[in-house]
Amino acid sequence: MSKTLNFLRSSAVALLLATPAIADDSPNAATVVATVNGNDITLGQMIALRSSLDPQYQSLPDDVLFNGILDQLVQQSLLASTFEGDTPKRVELNLANQRISLLAADVLETLIAEKVDEAAIEAAYLERFADFEGAREYNASHILVETEEEAKAIAEDVRGGADFAATAKEKSTGPSGPNGGQLGWFGPGQMVAPFEAAVETLEVGQVSDPVQTQFGWHVIILNDTRTQEAPALAEVRQEITGEVQRQVIDAEIARVRKAGDVDTSGSEGIDPAILKQDDLLEN
Repeated sequence: MSKTLNFLRSSAVALLLATPAIADDSPNAATVVATVNGNDITLGQMIALRSSLDPQYQSLPDDVLFNGILDQLVQQSLLASTFEGDTPKRVELNLANQRISLLAADVLETLIAEKVDEAAIEAAYLERFADFEGAREYNASHILVETEEEAKAIAEDVRGGADFAATAKEKSTGPSGPNGGQLGWFGPGQMVAPFEAAVETLEVGQVSDPVQTQFGWHVIILNDTRTQEAPALAEVRQEITGEVQRQVIDAEIARVRKAGDVDTSGSEGIDPAILKQDDLLEN
C-alpha cells in the first residue's frame, strides 16, 4: 500500500475524530416556548400543566391543547408580573402544600407502577372469586292478559298442547308478545315480586297458574335455569385494579407512618373551627 494512500486514510480518520458532534436541536423540557416580560415559559412547564389536567381536557386535539396551555401560561405570567411586594403568606403556604402533594403523588405513582402489575391484578381477581357462588338465573316466557279468566283459559290450552309461543303472539298484550313472550335470562330482583316468586316454584317446562301483578295477569313457562358465573376479569378489571392500588397505597402509608416520626401534639386543644379563619393567612 502506498504511503500516500496511508496518509489520506489517516487524515480522514483524524478529521472525523476532530469534527464536533452535531447538536441535538429537538425540543426538550428546557426549550423556551415564550418569554413574558423577561420571564421564560418552557416546554417542560407546558407538559407538566397538561399532565395535571382532567382526562376530559387531555383528550382534546393536540393543537387545541397546545395553544390553550400556552395561552393560559402566558396570561398567568402577565398577571403574575404585575404583582408588587412580598409574596403573600397564603401563596407561600399553598406552594408548600402543593410541593408536598406533588412529591407524595410521585412516590405513589412510582409505587403503583412497580407493584400493580398484571400478576397482582390476576391474583386479586382469583382471590375475590375463588369461592364465588352465583345466583340462580331463569329463562322464562309469559303471556300477559287483562283478566284472570283469560289467563286460566290460556293456561289450560297450553297444558293441553297449544304452542306457548304461538299463543303469546296471538293473545299476549305485553311488549314481549310478538316475540313469543320470551323474556330472556334474568336473576333475583329483576322482575316484580309476584312474578319472580312464581318463577322460582316452577320446574323447567312447567306452566304456571295465573299470576297477578300491577301489569295484569300472567301465564308463565320456565324455559331453563342456570347458575350465574363469576364475571370475567375483563368485566371487573377496572374495579379490581382500583382495589389493588388502594391496598398498595394503604400498605405504604402504614409502613411509612410506622417508620416515621410523627408528633401531632401541637394540634391538641385547638378549636377545629379555626380552619375557617382565612384572615390568619394575612398576618
